[in-house]
Amino acid sequence: MLATVIAFIIFLLIGVPVSFSLGASSLVYLLQKGISVGLIAQRMFTGLDSFPFMAIPFFVLSGELMNHSGISKRLIRMADVFVGRLRGGLGHVNVLTSMFFAGITGSAVADTSSEGPIIIPAMIDAGYDADYAAAITCASSVIGPIIPPSIPFVVYSLISSTSVAALFLSGFLPGILLGVSQMIANAIISKKRNYPRAPRWPTFKEMGVAVLQGMVPLMMPVIILGGILGGIFTATEASAVAVLYALIISLVVYRNLGWKDVREAFISTAKTTGIVFLLIACSNVFNWALVVEQIPQNMAFFVAKVFTNKYLLLLAMNVMLLIVGCFMEGTAALIILVPILLQITKPFGINPIMLGTVVVLNLMIGLITPPVGLCLFIACNIAKRPIEKVAKALVPFLIASVATLLLVTYVEPISMFLPRLFGYVR
Repeated sequence: MLATVIAFIIFLLIGVPVSFSLGASSLVYLLQKGISVGLIAQRMFTGLDSFPFMAIPFFVLSGELMNHSGISKRLIRMADVFVGRLRGGLGHVNVLTSMFFAGITGSAVADTSSEGPIIIPAMIDAGYDADYAAAITCASSVIGPIIPPSIPFVVYSLISSTSVAALFLSGFLPGILLGVSQMIANAIISKKRNYPRAPRWPTFKEMGVAVLQGMVPLMMPVIILGGILGGIFTATEASAVAVLYALIISLVVYRNLGWKDVREAFISTAKTTGIVFLLIACSNVFNWALVVEQIPQNMAFFVAKVFTNKYLLLLAMNVMLLIVGCFMEGTAALIILVPILLQITKPFGINPIMLGTVVVLNLMIGLITPPVGLCLFIACNIAKRPIEKVAKALVPFLIASVATLLLVTYVEPISMFLPRLFGYVR
């Protein structure tokens, strides 16, 4: 097994995509053990042979359709009527828009890509530093996969056999807390740098129009969660309902989505789904090898000997996940690490729902940290600023995000209150 792990690390270091690194290193294991390589195809198929996986392409497609319909401008306008008048108003608008956006796409990358081209130039024109505008945009995008619906939560639920609805509920309060912490950081910096605010409060008519336009797309998470919690449909069926709602909003209500846009949304969804599914398929072979060698169980025994305190274990886990998030894409890290983490944390009585919230929050912070933070790269490209400058401006928001992470880790009710309230956890 050591040769397999070394092969996996070498493949990653030379730039081989994670999915192919997993598949190739698994091949090394099979050849070393003299097992037929035909097992790879069998395990890859078994890894994808699950009906709940259908939720992933449907949620991705609903987000793509909403993005192409131009909801970003409506959500920014609605956020502006609430917080635009505060000092550093556009910074607050940036964060609040991400909180709204989170309930629609469930993707940090989609948030940065859709909101960034609108809000970053607006902030620069208003007098904000370009580095700061890019930093707060990519930092707030972390909220996207925390507030439901969330694609990483769907992946985690399938790996851990936990309830998608419970995971969605567990992300609400941490996501709101993360947004509030970033708005506090923005308020402090804006006061220090004397960043501008809106010249006046909007009129009641302006507020009404903005809220009405913004609330239409925000009904999607209400319908999804309401349907799941009410027993009307499953999480997988909810993803299909989300696509139907996105089509109705885009084609009937807004009427600004052409068939060319629909085609592009389907193509983008196919690409994203292909990447995720290939990763899941290849990781299933790799995880099979880990189970055969009893790596998760052995690591659990080792951790039990080293850590006798649950809180120290959680701290060590956070540090490890933050480091992993700096170098590995979130979905890949989830698939590889979650089976091991479940074994490690089980003896300490850590609930899998809470573990999922902590793991996802950790790995999403990795999306804004160099050297491979995808959201960071996107924001730098939009703002036309070097990554080292934006990374420096990002430090206060990283501190706020890590502080939120520690609160979620050590104050269990933040993530577990809603799942318990709705009866998913005793």
